[in-house]
Amino acid sequence: MADLRSSCGIIVADALNILIKNKALQVPAVEASSIVLETPPDASMGDVGIPMFSFAKVLRMGPPVIASEVIKIISSELKAQADQTGTFVQTGPYVNVKLNKASAASAILGKIAEQKDAFGSFDADGNKPLAGRRVMIEFSSPNTNKPLHLGHLRNDALGESVSRILKAAGAEVFKVDLINNRGVHICKSMLAYIVNHSCHPEYVTEKGLSPDYVFTLGDTPESLGLKSDRFVGDCYVEFEKLRKAQADALEAAGKAEEPTPAELTAQGMLVEWEKGNAEIRKLWQQMNEWATSGIKQTYARTGVSFDKFYFESETYLKGKEIILKGLEDGVFFKAEDGSVRIDVTEASGKNKDGSEQYKVMLRKDGTSVYITQDIGTAVSRHADWNFNQLVYVVGSEQQYHFKVLFYILRKLGYEWTDNLYHLSYGMVNLPEGKMKSREGTVVDADDLISSLRDGALAEIAEKGREEAVGTPEEVAEKVALGALHYFLLQTTPTKDMMFNPKESLSFNGNTGPYLQYMGARISSILRKTAESGLSPDFGEDALSLLTDGAEWELVKVLGDYPAVIAKAAKELDPSLVANYLYDVSKAFSKFYHDCPIISVAEQNKKLAGARLAVAECVRTVLKNGLNVILVPFLETM
Repeated sequence: MADLRSSCGIIVADALNILIKNKALQVPAVEASSIVLETPPDASMGDVGIPMFSFAKVLRMGPPVIASEVIKIISSELKAQADQTGTFVQTGPYVNVKLNKASAASAILGKIAEQKDAFGSFDADGNKPLAGRRVMIEFSSPNTNKPLHLGHLRNDALGESVSRILKAAGAEVFKVDLINNRGVHICKSMLAYIVNHSCHPEYVTEKGLSPDYVFTLGDTPESLGLKSDRFVGDCYVEFEKLRKAQADALEAAGKAEEPTPAELTAQGMLVEWEKGNAEIRKLWQQMNEWATSGIKQTYARTGVSFDKFYFESETYLKGKEIILKGLEDGVFFKAEDGSVRIDVTEASGKNKDGSEQYKVMLRKDGTSVYITQDIGTAVSRHADWNFNQLVYVVGSEQQYHFKVLFYILRKLGYEWTDNLYHLSYGMVNLPEGKMKSREGTVVDADDLISSLRDGALAEIAEKGREEAVGTPEEVAEKVALGALHYFLLQTTPTKDMMFNPKESLSFNGNTGPYLQYMGARISSILRKTAESGLSPDFGEDALSLLTDGAEWELVKVLGDYPAVIAKAAKELDPSLVANYLYDVSKAFSKFYHDCPIISVAEQNKKLAGARLAVAECVRTVLKNGLNVILVPFLETM
């Protein structure tokens, strides 16, 4: 419907310009792009509403008078063009349009049939809205001390979905993942491995690792029957238990303020790692391989992919190099304790006590902090792939971090800093409360998906659909992914959300499985009608028969899909697509209830063919839309 809606704007703009000419007003011509197109609150008022309020001051006329004059001009001087588009009427200060249903249906359904998988990518003029735009998008960014959890799943779903939406709108997209594979948190898992799983735990003393420490492989994920990243995550939890036991002992001895031996050892390991200690590096390499291997398996399972992986261990030195150069140039300064800092008050405001706010860039021992690494990574990325925009998909708790990061990069003189954007998203929790990695209360991503899969499998068995779906396990896995991704994406990214596994699996209401069911149902209808000799009819004479209210409403909704994709790409918001697809499914359900296909074929085969054309177009839009929100389309269910 976008083409006819655009025509409405063009015709009204032409009428306004004729009015300006007739009144001999010395004002700029009205551009069609400036015309606001609304949907009237009541369908009986028309399909498009165009308010005249914004022209009152320029034309020195009341909005209702302008609307009346516009209708007169359209009826006389623009009649031929208007008749092809629809009927233009005045409703107070609005010019409302009742679109030509036959023309609209033919244009919309014909375009969907012609463009198929590409439908949604082109605007009314046949152009891709974001053609020529190069967008790098960073998401996921896992730590190699634990497996992916529910929070990562929301991040991954947002990043992958936004990437697909941007591509659909014509942008060239480059997906990157920053693997956080260095830092004291990694050393904590390493220390726990030495204590609990290596062949030489005696090398760990209260003061740290003895000088003659040699890494020897002990337990492995394979020997314990664990997924490799899960094993590393278990080590991280073990460290916390060790630290807590030591902290309790210190507290009992009246030394609660002292760091525990475990913490001191982990910090010492990081220093040794940066010095290039061969044995520490060997242990680090092994545990990182376990973690990244398991994480990539989860990516493959959830349909997430990347064009390039960046590793902090490879970029942190670049950051240090930039900071030291900035120190020479006076961008940073050395504090009394030996650390390198910068005043960020301009970006973040003053402290609560009114003092200036400073950011540490290098610790007093010379080691990097997160923001140092992010600076090095950003500079490396721009050199690798000259982007128009770099989008960071990171939780809202890091808003301060990115505000400061962008400020520092700007201070360093990188002009492309203005093209950096933080796509901030809210927390995701379960009904039982907030998750904590170090306490082992996070919901493992693979465990959650497997649980959803088992629930879907039980539903298939309960309905006796095992034979009908063909491969129950495969279908159940896709239903689980559909339930998960739709639930995570239907909420605006900025909002916190509660993930309810049971609700997500419902086959009724605003859920992924419901949309998958609608797709499977339409596929079944098309198969059965084909077997009976009926096929979609896209001829204008057939489509002109689509006059029922439910038919027209559904066709109009289908025509909105390109505009939805364009808006979702502009706002980086997959929830717009998710909720649109639910509207399509509801409209189809009403259409199928009110407008029978097979039973009407005996009286009017052309009408049946036209309704099948509608059904096929709904299937195309659902399939295209579900793909960009990571919900697998199912032919049978």
